[in-house]
Amino acid sequence: MSKSAFQQSVTGGLFRTLVFLSLPTIIEQILSTLLQYVDTAMVGQLGEQATATVSTTTTVTWLVNSIPGAIGTAMMVLISRAVGACDQTQVRRLSQQALLLAVVAGAGLEVVSIALCPYIPIWMGADPEIQAGASQYFFIISLPLVFRSISTVLGYTLRAVRDTKTPMIISALSNGMNVILNLLFIYILDYGVAGAAIASAISYAAAGLLLFLCYRRNRQLCWTWRSFAVDRSLLRECTSLGLPVLGVSLVSCLGYVVFASLVSGMGTTIFAAHSIAVTAETIFYVPGYGLRTAASTLVGNARGEKNIHKLTAVAKLSVALTVAIMILTGALLFLGSGMLMRLFTPSQTVADLGAEMLRLVALSEPFFGLMVVLEGIFYGLGRTRYAFVVETIGMWCVRILMTFLCVRVWNLDLRAVWLHSAAPSGSWCGGQRQLSAANGSPV
Repeated sequence: MSKSAFQQSVTGGLFRTLVFLSLPTIIEQILSTLLQYVDTAMVGQLGEQATATVSTTTTVTWLVNSIPGAIGTAMMVLISRAVGACDQTQVRRLSQQALLLAVVAGAGLEVVSIALCPYIPIWMGADPEIQAGASQYFFIISLPLVFRSISTVLGYTLRAVRDTKTPMIISALSNGMNVILNLLFIYILDYGVAGAAIASAISYAAAGLLLFLCYRRNRQLCWTWRSFAVDRSLLRECTSLGLPVLGVSLVSCLGYVVFASLVSGMGTTIFAAHSIAVTAETIFYVPGYGLRTAASTLVGNARGEKNIHKLTAVAKLSVALTVAIMILTGALLFLGSGMLMRLFTPSQTVADLGAEMLRLVALSEPFFGLMVVLEGIFYGLGRTRYAFVVETIGMWCVRILMTFLCVRVWNLDLRAVWLHSAAPSGSWCGGQRQLSAANGSPV
């Protein structure tokens, strides 16, 4: 076989592996987002005020999810590298630390979130008439935070050993449960927004429990309780990788919190249109996140194997495939924006304004996809600090500054805010939205 034919064979094999690994994650997120659409529509039928009540604390939920998300990303990098090096002992040791960190982080976040729930709607600038409902909603969905953390971190560990099907199946089950429980608690029992929160909380707990059971049954990740031990060196390594990832999420999510608080001050109708448009866009960029996860895993494998040619090929294929798919999804979003918004709200004013925002953001989807997959490649390499620097500059020096000027200085409308912010929903906390969607969170 010639050198060219050999390289084509290797590239073709990597392409199939990339698709094989990313497809379950993409399907998982698409199914989760479709169910999230149903969830949003259910709340939306209660009126603009209900949508705004739930949406008020959504960005804070993404911020909370960023901590287990950073832990999971760091563990995925380390475990995929150990898998590439064929070091099964290291894989199991990392698996132990992943569970430890998931439980500790979840418990800490739960205590803090419950303590702050009365104040968060006020800090977010919500209208006084929805502050009590928003506080109650956030309190209820914070109760199962330990399960949410376990679901997130252990989902990453399973993907690191190339098991992307299990998180997909559990996500579909938990989100399906969420929709059924919404019907029960929102409409049949007439609990309204509180019913949506109860449904989400139960779904979170179910997802966390199921993922824990599947994690314990995985042959590569399993270990005996007698062998469990805190490994400080691995925890330090995880911290070194995870802190910049957490920094990216914090910078992004805090920026989006500021952004959302600015928009919420523009009125309930405008904020409802903004929030629904943010949710509606979600499904059109999920392929980027699915490919990011696969790229991180394969790059980590290649680094563990010390195979530079494989690493380069994975990076090139990931970028090309992601951008191509995001061009297609961006076109679909542009063409279907009006119909999509009308699925979520009976208000024509809200639907028309949200559709206009979606047409603006559709043009930036390929660029967002490029950013997402490059982030995954750098994560796989262990170069997590670079993404932190880029996100910080883009978020605070460009987007937040321009949003502040649009709203507070120039007194412009929502159209100007989205145009100057260059896809606020996508590039800000998009990953955390996917985690929420994958675990049954509405809106």
